[in-house]
Amino acid sequence: MKKSTNTNGFIVRHLPSITIILLIVIWETLTRLLNVPIYKLPGPSSIIKVFETNWRLILSHTYVTVFESMVGLLISIVVGLVFAFFMSRWKTVRRILYPLMVVSQTVPVIALAPLILMWFGFGVLPKILIVVLVCFFPIAMNVTEGLVSADKDMIDLMKVMGASQYKIFKEVKLPSALPQFFSGLKIAATYSITGAVVGEWLGAKSGIGIFMTRSIASHRADMLFAAVTVVVILSIGIFKIVEIAERIIIPWNKNS
Repeated sequence: MKKSTNTNGFIVRHLPSITIILLIVIWETLTRLLNVPIYKLPGPSSIIKVFETNWRLILSHTYVTVFESMVGLLISIVVGLVFAFFMSRWKTVRRILYPLMVVSQTVPVIALAPLILMWFGFGVLPKILIVVLVCFFPIAMNVTEGLVSADKDMIDLMKVMGASQYKIFKEVKLPSALPQFFSGLKIAATYSITGAVVGEWLGAKSGIGIFMTRSIASHRADMLFAAVTVVVILSIGIFKIVEIAERIIIPWNKNS
């Protein structure tokens, strides 16, 4: 009975991985049985061959995309925290900035990206700016919500005890905002890769986005799927890094 329970527990814990492996096996089997042309739908084995023969090229493009997304994400964190501080500190500032921030997110990035490229050229800078535009919003809004929703009774108590604004921020508001910060950061982290790739689609010399456009132009579906695989791996990887950081920094958070 105990062995059966352990087996069931193992299956439940690894169910996502098992499901992915099963889907890959079905995908490979169907493409082989149905003789699906590679230019329409390559099987996993064909995608693996792309990595084997082009790993240096893919790696060089990956470096560029990772650099753009990480720099953009770091800037987004700073910008998001600054916005959150001012919006949580003064209601008037929040009323002014909140609708502007919402409007900035209603315009598709694919529509704004060409303008940014026209203004700042086709180098690394416009891709970083696109990442910032995509990523700062979830950080700013989540942290603002965390700061504003801090325990009012605890804040009043600390004021009565003569605590400074810094002390109140450190002891009450910051712990309240940290879980929200990491929630926003997880979203922003996964968006950062997508933002960099979108910028590269529209004009770049290197990066996973330009690798995708060249693959499409040469009708290489296997190379396109390889590029998509890289994007997925990068997005999951950075999400997991943020998740680990959350567990280390705020171990008391039950949702981390």
